[in-house]
Amino acid sequence: MRIVSLVPHATELLFALGLGDDVVGVTHECDFPPAATDLPHVTSDALPAGLTSGEIDAAVRERTRAGASIYGLDEELLRELEPDLIVTQELCPVCAVSYDEVVAVAERIESCPKVVALDPRTFGETMGDVRTIAHATGARAAALDLIARQRARVDQVRIAVRDAARVRVVALEWLDPVFVGGHWTPQLVELAGGIDMLGLPGEPSLQLSWAAVAAAEPEVVVVMPCGYDAARALEEAELHADELRALGARRVVAIDAAATFSRPGPRLVDGLETLAHILHPEVVPQAPGPALDLAL
Repeated sequence: MRIVSLVPHATELLFALGLGDDVVGVTHECDFPPAATDLPHVTSDALPAGLTSGEIDAAVRERTRAGASIYGLDEELLRELEPDLIVTQELCPVCAVSYDEVVAVAERIESCPKVVALDPRTFGETMGDVRTIAHATGARAAALDLIARQRARVDQVRIAVRDAARVRVVALEWLDPVFVGGHWTPQLVELAGGIDMLGLPGEPSLQLSWAAVAAAEPEVVVVMPCGYDAARALEEAELHADELRALGARRVVAIDAAATFSRPGPRLVDGLETLAHILHPEVVPQAPGPALDLAL
């Protein structure tokens, strides 16, 4: 089977299921696992490099209002790759090439590829995506094994924090303007032994004011700008240090959202373990991902 992945979390899932040799094309943002970076890129970024967070937000809003995508799709290369399966998403208009565009292009490709969209809104639905890919590719045994291993890790965290005092948490998915994490993030906060004070499970990220965030009286603020690694997240936190310090939290921590929260793939469990370590280091002494503190 020849597979093209149009979203990074689908690429990660395909490789986790042992299907890496079948993947013939990926997006320009697919950077995990490392082997994926050697594959042809069928997308490109329409936004210029070097924009600030505020400029990115403004550019995305402008292009969305105009009905324009922030990604370009190389239809000629996609034709040359002759895929049997294209994996994409419909959930987020700023996370990938639009689903309708992908379907339209697929209809013009001689190999007549099947198009599968992965659109999880909850942590449970991300597990369901494993079955979806297994059904489309025949990787049933690998899927059952992956799900079992993921569930075992989740259960280990749940058991570790079950007697710990719950921590009041705010997860910030963007800082200019302020967005609090939605979809699966509030569930991961709860599983990690926290109480998400603002995010709504299964619902989109919510734009709020700094005053509204302060009113939630968080004990821990997790800075997880969508698509940024921990170092870039800390840079964003430092740019907004005055606003973050004014929230009154005892700790403000920047994490690698690109690897562990923005992409609803197998590494969400890494995010859960990292979050549990941040909230309850006494019972979860290690974390797979970085956690960088803003000086308060």
